Amino acid sequence: METLRKLWITGTLFMMSLAMQAQNITELQEAFSKSYIAENQKNYTQAIEEMKPVFKEDDYISNIRLGWLNYMAKQYGESITFYRKAIALKPYAIEAKLGCVKPLSAVENWEKVKEQYLEILKIDPLNTTANYWLGVIYFNRKDYKSATNLFEKVVNLYPLDYDSVIMLAWAKLNNNSHTDAKLLFQQALIIRPNDSSALSGLQLINKWLEVNLKSPVK
Repeated sequence: METLRKLWITGTLFMMSLAMQAQNITELQEAFSKSYIAENQKNYTQAIEEMKPVFKEDDYISNIRLGWLNYMAKQYGESITFYRKAIALKPYAIEAKLGCVKPLSAVENWEKVKEQYLEILKIDPLNTTANYWLGVIYFNRKDYKSATNLFEKVVNLYPLDYDSVIMLAWAKLNNNSHTDAKLLFQQALIIRPNDSSALSGLQLINKWLEVNLKSPVK
């Protein structure tokens, strides 16, 4: 009899737990739905307010959502805080790290942006977004060798991606790899005919050859 009583209590508690979980999920779904409606109306403050009643510190989804909404509301400090909470909750989630890049970029904290991209590449070495934008950071810092290595990864995966091809071409040119740069600028012109950046690059190579080899490229 005692055993049956314990089983009944256990079963009752289990059913109550399921009911509470279902209620919490329903409340979360309703909050997200209202938040999406406010966001679509570009009322980001209201979208944030709709999330507050269901927000939990240990809930990854809510932290991601509030990270995004605060970014859209230009509350960059708050956005970074929520994204960092999400990263701590799911360290291998690339979306949280990419999300955190947005407010960090908005406040021009490029060193922290770089850190996020490096963390992503530890998890996913061929992540095209991280490779490309980290390459841009190195390019802007005139570290053309590092930029070249990163852009090459993207171009090997997507040979017809104009942005990656043209950035690799300029990185090669600035790294004095004129032959490779020429081929890449020509490839860029196939992807985007009459592209001004590619034409400018080829013109610079021609001038360099005229001075150094007396043999302009045609």
